[in-house]
Amino acid sequence: MIAAGWLWMVFTLLAAASQTARNAMQRELTATLGTVGATQVRFLFGFPFALASLAAVLIATGYPLPVPMLIYIPWVILGAGAQILATALMLMAMNDRSFVVTIAYIKTEAIQAALFGLLFLGDPLTLPIFVAIVIATAGVVLMSFKPGARIEGGLRPTVLGLVAGAMFALSAVGFRGAILSLDHPNFVVGATVTLAAGLVMQASLLTLYLALRDRVVMMKILRAWRPSLFAGFMGATASQFWYLAFAITTVANVRTLALVEVLFAQAISFFIFRQATTPREAFGMSLIVAGVALLIWVQ
Repeated sequence: MIAAGWLWMVFTLLAAASQTARNAMQRELTATLGTVGATQVRFLFGFPFALASLAAVLIATGYPLPVPMLIYIPWVILGAGAQILATALMLMAMNDRSFVVTIAYIKTEAIQAALFGLLFLGDPLTLPIFVAIVIATAGVVLMSFKPGARIEGGLRPTVLGLVAGAMFALSAVGFRGAILSLDHPNFVVGATVTLAAGLVMQASLLTLYLALRDRVVMMKILRAWRPSLFAGFMGATASQFWYLAFAITTVANVRTLALVEVLFAQAISFFIFRQATTPREAFGMSLIVAGVALLIWVQ
């Protein structure tokens, strides 16, 4: 894994770009399918691509399908369950009138992931790395909060954002724990097996839930298969790159570098929509760049 070195940075950037596309599509689907329905789209239409990816990787590498130890299952359950909750909370935040504020809280995931990684996996957390995480996260928060803006909904935006961030952090730790517990000599195989296991578990759980509680939504999902297919593909693609990065380095490193997603969005606003960048946003972007640069420098 160490030999893969800098590859985790490439995987993280590709994952962040794919996730941006997936989030945009899921947000559109929420209006017609609801929160649970749009959450299910990511998993139900994602797992066939994950299985195809697993088959391709096993054929290309020549390895047989690994047989995990029992400890693997609790890690996958943690990752899969927390990701379901995180995705649902994120979509609720996207429908909230205080969307920008809740997203700012969600981006505290990097700090929470660093602490959870240290607690559950023993991932190293040095002072320079922690400082880099705090600086980059502060930049995101600064860009998100507008002076004089009224925070609607009371504590709702804060609770939604912080809990969603915590669930995303726990999910990342769970999946990294699963990959490491496989102890496979090829990190690509370990990551891809875990991707397939997680998506199959998530799709099965939500399908069972909808079959018992809301069959109407399940039928709506199947009828909206065209846009859902793209969302599932982008979701599986993003997860593939996330897991490849988790197989190489700590969750804290990956999630901190992933904050450049905010810079991608800002660049789109500036170059495509011609929206000017305010001094506050420029300073926030500078903090993100500084934090990410420090993270990379101390590796």
